[in-house]
Amino acid sequence: MTLIIRDYRDGDAEAVVALLYANAPYRVMTPRGLHAQVVGSPARQHYRLLVAEDGQGRIGGFVRAAIFADTSDPGLSFTSLVVAPGDRGAGVGSALLAAAEEHLAAVGAHTVYSWAFDDPAAHGFAAGHGYRRGRSATYLRLDLAPGGPLPERADLPSGVQLLPAGHWADDLPELHEADQECFVGEPGDVTPDAISFQDWRATIWDRPDFDQQLSTVAVVDGAIAGLLLAETDDRGRYWSSGTAVHPAHRGRGLARAAKAHSLHLARDRGLREAYTSNDGGNAPMLAVNRWLGYEPCATEWRYIRDLTDRA
Repeated sequence: MTLIIRDYRDGDAEAVVALLYANAPYRVMTPRGLHAQVVGSPARQHYRLLVAEDGQGRIGGFVRAAIFADTSDPGLSFTSLVVAPGDRGAGVGSALLAAAEEHLAAVGAHTVYSWAFDDPAAHGFAAGHGYRRGRSATYLRLDLAPGGPLPERADLPSGVQLLPAGHWADDLPELHEADQECFVGEPGDVTPDAISFQDWRATIWDRPDFDQQLSTVAVVDGAIAGLLLAETDDRGRYWSSGTAVHPAHRGRGLARAAKAHSLHLARDRGLREAYTSNDGGNAPMLAVNRWLGYEPCATEWRYIRDLTDRA
């Protein structure tokens, strides 16, 4: 193909999301959500979306590249690369990745993290471009249709309430602070230890796909003890992007209660599929999701490269 690597344009969102869904149907995103990511991300992220276009204006691949917004190390970055099957092996992925790495190095990144599909070609591509394999992530799917495997809502311990995140719409700093406290110690390569209130708003609360009513907050004796963040698309699909409980309240079943509550609300609204992912080392949350009825549907592997070794 005649290959043009260029920056995202306003009219690209539909094609990019369609390409994402065709290659990773377990992801949940909308064109408006993608557009908001590109134009509304925090300045410190240096967020950039590049597309590979053929001579006819067709997008055959894309890559998202940015600095992580939620860690204290400003040199940690990520890429997310997708290439249409028919365009693989023709240099599209290599060209996109090289452009993304060049951008990240220019804005001060020293390490880049990326996810690869669990197939030999993807592993070979990553290794061939200087990436070393890290952790795995398991993607899971739950059928939300009436009569599906979703168990009943869990009984709440004494003093516990489950409230929609929208309840804090006029007190977002409290929710932001609780978010930081609850996600301490979550398994992963990058420690989420520093995100400003404004950056938290931009990357979570103000995203068009973020669902304030299905995102659920566990409150114990009037204080936030845990939260579940949920996103939805316009295809009847639900995405649980994160669930965490404050260290002082772990082991009480709050995560299971919040997730079951939110999923029942989603099914009542008419949503028909739920997706989530877990770090391969997060056995407790994997167990909670299996109890809820989720079944594994895909695996991806984290790959890491030190950008300081670029030729």
